[in-house]
Amino acid sequence: MKFKPANHIQDLQYFGEFGGVNPSISDSSTYTFLSAKTMFDTFEGNAEGCYLYSRHSSPSNLYLGEALAAMEGTDTANVAASGMGAITSTLLQLCSAGDHIVCSRTIYGGTYAFLKNFTPKFNIETSFVDITKLDAVEAAINEDTKVLYCESISNPLLEVADLEGLSKIAKKHNIPLVVDNTFSPLSITPTELGADIVIHSLTKFINGSSDTVGGVTCGSQEFINSLRSVNDGANMLLGPTMDSLRSASILKNMRTLHIRIKQHSSNALYLAQKFEEDGFRTVYPGLPSHPGHELFKKMMNREYGFGGMMTIDVGSLEKANELMELMQESNLGYLAVSLGFYKTLFSAPGSSTSSEIPEDEQKEMGLSDGLIRFSIGLDNDIDRTYNMMRDCMHQVGLLEAQEA
Repeated sequence: MKFKPANHIQDLQYFGEFGGVNPSISDSSTYTFLSAKTMFDTFEGNAEGCYLYSRHSSPSNLYLGEALAAMEGTDTANVAASGMGAITSTLLQLCSAGDHIVCSRTIYGGTYAFLKNFTPKFNIETSFVDITKLDAVEAAINEDTKVLYCESISNPLLEVADLEGLSKIAKKHNIPLVVDNTFSPLSITPTELGADIVIHSLTKFINGSSDTVGGVTCGSQEFINSLRSVNDGANMLLGPTMDSLRSASILKNMRTLHIRIKQHSSNALYLAQKFEEDGFRTVYPGLPSHPGHELFKKMMNREYGFGGMMTIDVGSLEKANELMELMQESNLGYLAVSLGFYKTLFSAPGSSTSSEIPEDEQKEMGLSDGLIRFSIGLDNDIDRTYNMMRDCMHQVGLLEAQEA
């Protein structure tokens, strides 16, 4: 039977300390011991069920990690205070001075900046490649390569990674495939396709209310234990600890994730089809015109759709800004970064979330000034939304230009 990520979340059932239907929140930074021996054993990692200090672990963080591991089909998971906290700790745990990473050329700007500008300080180098070309990926691997890194659906160009093909390459060279699945929770299960480690920014779709920053690394028990090690664990020693109150909040929001993802996907597909019919250069994995459409269909958990992210190109940054400002004034959403909110969010990634990437490299990868990235919201009447967006496009002179 095919892995059912939402069913695994649904099967989790916790009882609060006083019989509540929500697990009790551990609002403590440190924990007491009935004996000095137990404290010593906990430091050594040999006292299961005992808690030492919330930077190491807490009940609330472990509840959330268990739910996320169930969703991604891994042994366990470790939550962090942000998506970047999860990404940086994972990569630094896997790499040492002199090591090499092969990474997709189109990734979140913060990840790009970390690999391009920060890790070289520790003599860790990265080769950025077109992840859709498996030959180029394999050619970039050398004897020092320790990680193959990509996003399931790339930010912001929405390129689709062939996770099965990448996994075969990674296994051939005995390196882990690390996948950021932030854009496609539930829609794609990377571990089912051969990924070793899965990362999310919990800030986005998984939390869904744009009120919390968080991240997670899902992987084997051995790897997550290494992240938590008091001696050399990146998550333990770098300190990207998630607050227990935030963990509890995200765990509660996860219960509606399957419903929200279906609506995000349905709305995005509707708008993408309409915009493409209107003549805009529209990129959405659910469109047959998308180069990765058939690959996505092959990898996806179909009931959750193709996700809530899409882009359109309106030709120039000036027009993009004019349109986004008008859509915000019309209550269609927010001119804001991030994704997964109940309202539609839109931004020009070349001057925002991908601004860390130099302009010449943006052009080389196809990231144009006029590109608008949409995180489509949960609108109940998506046809009304489309007509209102279409009116905004008329007002800024875009639709006439497309129809001419």
